[in-house]
Amino acid sequence: MAKIELNRLKKSFGNIVAVKQLDLTIEDGEFLVLVGPSGCGKTTTLRMIAGFEDPTGGEIVMNGKVVNDLPPRERNLGMVFQSHALFPHKTVAENIEFGPRMKKVPAEERRQLVRQVAEKVRVSHLLDKLPSECSGGEAQRVALARTLITNPDTYLLDEPLSSLDAKLRRELRAEADRLHEELKKTFVYVTHDQEEAMTLADRIVVMNRGEIVQQGPPMEIYNDPNSYFIADFFGSPSMNLIPGEIEVADGERRFVNSAFSALLPPGYSAIPTGPATLGIRPEHVQVGSDTPTFATRVRLIEPMGKETLVYINYGGERDLIAITEANIRIETGVEVGVELPASRILLFAADGARIRPSAVQ
Repeated sequence: MAKIELNRLKKSFGNIVAVKQLDLTIEDGEFLVLVGPSGCGKTTTLRMIAGFEDPTGGEIVMNGKVVNDLPPRERNLGMVFQSHALFPHKTVAENIEFGPRMKKVPAEERRQLVRQVAEKVRVSHLLDKLPSECSGGEAQRVALARTLITNPDTYLLDEPLSSLDAKLRRELRAEADRLHEELKKTFVYVTHDQEEAMTLADRIVVMNRGEIVQQGPPMEIYNDPNSYFIADFFGSPSMNLIPGEIEVADGERRFVNSAFSALLPPGYSAIPTGPATLGIRPEHVQVGSDTPTFATRVRLIEPMGKETLVYINYGGERDLIAITEANIRIETGVEVGVELPASRILLFAADGARIRPSAVQ
């Protein structure tokens, strides 16, 4: 069992506050991903859980016990780093067995454990090699095996895939997911890559400037962001965010900018007028619609294989992007009707907070 509670956790480095009064409960067996931009406090939070950084304030509670003063080796945690941190002069087998060797486990039992975990992460063929003879993906598998062999209650992974190419990242993401299902242990994973967070997490915790700004299941974070920051951070390509104004015309509220005017659904009938940002996901933008919100010219077509990205110049600082079927028949420079379905529109206030519709009676 490995339930972790962070109660008003804080970390300062001189005058710089890296983590601000953070409250978070990580449930036993959960795959929790801390995600956010560089400098948001996610790695500092992980290092405090691991015991590598001492909190400035607050408590870290593991299975009901405060562990602030407990050294890392007594917390029964396994850590996987971005840099692999393998001993260059030791073979893969010697690197993997390092933990049991330090615990004075008998040699034959160590060899058996090494064989078991090497098979589990598919590095059995590498046992006699040095780390320098392994690829980046193989080295990261070895680092994972070295952690697995210690059988910790919780696995802490600090951006373990960020130095790998896209194909290897996909492979090792699947591997991490498989191991979580097989081991049924708690995983706390730090990344700045929103795609990793979406594909791995049971629950995503989004951090910015040392604070939790939203948490929830991946699709909830994606479909229901509570701020401009989260809407822009999640998605590849990210959400279209169009600056404009909320205005009232003939008793109806509309979103207006230099290119178009969009009628807002009834739920927005009571929101205040003034500056706002309209958000809509690229997959919800309809190109070639018979009931367009506006018409404009296509600036760029970008085939991606299974889908096509259509870049639409509406006069803003950045193009509106639509995701369409791969075989769409549109050419650069042609004028098309573009529909922004009212049911898919999100609105954000001038301060970045989400403007939510009220319930329609």
